Amino acid sequence: MIITIFTPAYNRGNLLKRLYESLCNQELQNFEWVIVDDGSVDDTESVVEEFKQENKIPIYYHKQQNSGKHIAINKGAEMANGKLFFIVDSDDYLTKNATEIIAGKYQLIENNDEYAGISGRKGYSETQYIGSQIDYDDIHANALDFRYRHGMQGDMAEIIRTDIIRQYPFPVIENEKFCTEGILWYSVALKYKFLWFKDIIYIAEYLEGGLTDSIVRIRKQSPNYSILFYSSLAKMPVPFKEKFKATINFWRFAKYSDKKFTEKLKMTNIYLSVITLPIGYLFAIKDK
Repeated sequence: MIITIFTPAYNRGNLLKRLYESLCNQELQNFEWVIVDDGSVDDTESVVEEFKQENKIPIYYHKQQNSGKHIAINKGAEMANGKLFFIVDSDDYLTKNATEIIAGKYQLIENNDEYAGISGRKGYSETQYIGSQIDYDDIHANALDFRYRHGMQGDMAEIIRTDIIRQYPFPVIENEKFCTEGILWYSVALKYKFLWFKDIIYIAEYLEGGLTDSIVRIRKQSPNYSILFYSSLAKMPVPFKEKFKATINFWRFAKYSDKKFTEKLKMTNIYLSVITLPIGYLFAIKDK
């Protein structure tokens, strides 16, 4: 079984070597590395070419016009040869036994069409989880139940079947470059489960200037993607509290959307909006 390890790259050529070395050091070499360069203006392309010349692991590279990570993911899924698709950002890296653990866990659900894939944990280190600081036995649940019924917080290391991610391409909205991956995971959750395991397989660093560091500003710059996500979340089978928060955030970022007010209203629950619209606008004012 081949795993496609997919990396969207944008001006992080100086950081790719650490990820590359972590892939070369995998105990189980059962993967390919697909890189989609999202319009970098640094030395990303030449760095990747040096890796390819070393011929240690199979590498496939594509450069696109700067369009956003979500569009890079669409292209990566199109290029993938692997049965599983694993998004690993350019400033992060994998633990030495990551692909071996993935292969072993996937065998447990491989022949069950109820599952979209598996997911391990991300860590600040190999011993410190990102998010909820608890161990757990394997959890079999969709992404919504994992978050809201089991109460798990923090970014996870999802590995999804390639044929399924191809069924859920990110939408294209002209002149906007940020679409949260939550649109993917929560849409998949309406039909499929994941096997969630506790092993840390992915080490993440939240660098200054990254998405996490400036998420409100980035959402403001892509308001139509933002309201699409929050309107979708508010319609999902999640606790009322989450629907309420999602609708507040819908109106928080709707202020920056060029859609007509009537179009925005059609995207939301009108009764919730009576209460949440002024709260959302207050947040928008505070964001300035």
